[in-house]
Amino acid sequence: MDNNDVLRRLRYTFDYDDAKVIEIFAHAGAEVRRNLVVAWLKKEEDPAYQACNDRMLATFLNGLIIEKRGKRDGPQPKPESHLTNNAILIKLKIALSLQTEGMQEILKLGGRELSNHELSAFFRRPGHKHYRECQDQAMRNFLSGLQEKFGPGSSDA
Repeated sequence: MDNNDVLRRLRYTFDYDDAKVIEIFAHAGAEVRRNLVVAWLKKEEDPAYQACNDRMLATFLNGLIIEKRGKRDGPQPKPESHLTNNAILIKLKIALSLQTEGMQEILKLGGRELSNHELSAFFRRPGHKHYRECQDQAMRNFLSGLQEKFGPGSSDA
């Protein structure tokens, strides 16, 4: 799934303004300027659009974990240079302190039902015989469910 779209959807879901997005990046040790955040949030058709690379989205997600759960003791995790939908899902699960039932509820809100086994396959290591790649549609369903659960106007917002 497109990194810019993930960033855009999370920003909308949690009703973050540009300053809050910049603050979340700062939690993970990255300094980004407002004009860069604005460029990432634009649609692809816009001439001012700029692609958000995997490392920057990973940095944002690491910052989101710190924002939601606090800084952990010891060295902070380094942002990955290659990010998959599975890794994004794992980071969101950590940030929101979600268990299997919570993940399933969010996916259901987004229009997708998965069994415990199907869901746990997303969290296995690549190469494990039960590992399953999280496809873009499942990621979209999860982000839509997040918006339904936590977005503006929801009871959990």
